[in-house]
Amino acid sequence: MPETKQRYKVTIRCQNCGEKYILRGRPNENGGFDTGFKRCVCGNETAFDLDVAPE
Repeated sequence: MPETKQRYKVTIRCQNCGEKYILRGRPNENGGFDTGFKRCVCGNETAFDLDVAPE
């Protein structure tokens, strides 16, 4: 059975419009988290504040 990585609660807040997203993610090999999030509803793809907590 393959070993699964621990999941994390990732809170993403857009620095442009203030929209907040709460997602689940797993650590990736680049030091970030894979959540499937691409961009904010305002079109922002780069300026975000992240808060990560173990689930």
